[in-house]
This record gives sequence, structure tokens and C-alpha cells, in this order.
Amino acid sequence: MSKSQPHKARKRFGQNFLHDAGIIRRIVACIAPKEGQRIVEIGPGKGALTEGIISVTKRMDVVELDRDLIPILRVNLFRYPDLVVHEADAMKFDFSTLTDQGNIRVVGNLPYNISTPLIFHLLSFNNHIDDMHFMLQKEVVDRLAARPGDSLYGRLSVMAQYFCQVDNLFIVGPESFDPPPKVDSAIVRMTPHKTMPYVAHNLKQLEDSVRIGFQQRRKTLRNNYKGVLSDGDFEQLGIDPSLRPERLDVKDFVNIANHISKKD
Repeated sequence: MSKSQPHKARKRFGQNFLHDAGIIRRIVACIAPKEGQRIVEIGPGKGALTEGIISVTKRMDVVELDRDLIPILRVNLFRYPDLVVHEADAMKFDFSTLTDQGNIRVVGNLPYNISTPLIFHLLSFNNHIDDMHFMLQKEVVDRLAARPGDSLYGRLSVMAQYFCQVDNLFIVGPESFDPPPKVDSAIVRMTPHKTMPYVAHNLKQLEDSVRIGFQQRRKTLRNNYKGVLSDGDFEQLGIDPSLRPERLDVKDFVNIANHISKKD
């Protein structure tokens, strides 16, 4: 099978094509696809990872924005008639339309320039997704998986871990891509909780509470929540208001959001 069709990576789409066969095999091993599973790939590019998966599952859905890549993808994967290509922007795609036969699994080498908003978009479908495996900029994966007290722990960490178990799997160097990016990449597994460990009564309030908490991360909770929570509120919550936001875990932020909702 030839993958020699010319296609210049487009900066506006954040394209970096994975070509390292050893890394591709390692990613597929982490995903561990099984025949009959409905796996959806975002940004399949020329199909390097797609082939490793669909050779096992026999069918696959892919979401690709670059219409010039689609004929290349179809040629490279012509042996797989059950490949369904959705020419669409993943940021606007309704992933629930693919769940008519059950939950889906999502994979992708996500464009670095939109990875964070795209993850937040996917989290809105968390009830329809069994797991997600992504190639992302290493710093984004470090932020997703960061624990309380880590320097990279912040809004993305809290919201991702509210919805999912996050596992930082392994690093991928720039040499594995064409063109090589200027930064290291990493593979992350995000597994939506089957039963939520902590339940926010109002998701918008949780998002707002986390944003307020980290708006000035070097300030104390007392300063950041001034006019929203009093020392008496913090006492009821069992949280020290002199702490900085990165010391709180997901449960603390959920409790803060629910306390504010109750007050309102």
C-alpha cells in the first residue's frame, strides 16, 4: 500500500503527520482495539494510525476537516470498505450521532492549536464515550494529568479529572512526525467515569468556580473568591482560605461550586 501521494502539511490545520511505525504500533497497543468496536478518529491525516486500528476493528469512522486529504485517505485505505469519512470540523461535530449502536471510543493526533477547546467539546459527550486516546503537545498532557500541588495543575486538570480518569502514557519526540513539531508530544488516555466520584449540582457553576479559583493562581483562595465566599463559608467547607488554588483537589472545587449554588 503506497502512502506516497503528495500533501503539504497545512499550518492552519495544525498538521504534523505521524510516520514512525514503532510509535504507531505502540499507540495501537495502548488503544487495544477489538473487532466490532466503534472507534472514531479525529484528524486521520493520511491514515497511518487509522490502518493500525481498522485492520482489527474492520470498520471505523473518521472526522477530517481538510478535504484535500480525504481522497488520499480513501486510496491508502481502499481495502477497508467500512471506513466512513465525515468531512467536518471536529470542534462542531455532534459525536452523539455515532452512538446509535452504543458508546464510541475516540482517538486522534489532535491539532495542537485547538487541542484544549476540542477536549472540552468532547467532554460534553462523556456519557457516550468509553475512552479517548490522544496525541497532544506534552505540556497539555502534563496539564491534563497534573495533581494538586503540581506547577501545571489548573483549570484544565480539574475539569478533565472531574469527568475522566487521566493517564499520561508516554512521550513521542518530534522526529516521529513530518514536519517535526518544535515540541515533544505525549499520548494520553482519558476514561470517562462510569459513576461520577463527585457530582456538581450545576456544571456551569463548577466551571465558573474553577475559573475564579485559578484567575490569579499566586493569590490565596480568600483573595480570588472575595465577594463570593466569606471566611465563614470556607469554614463550613473545611477549606483553609489562605491556601492557593493549586492545593485544592477536584472534590474541593465541586464542594465550593455546590456551596455557591446552594447560597444562590
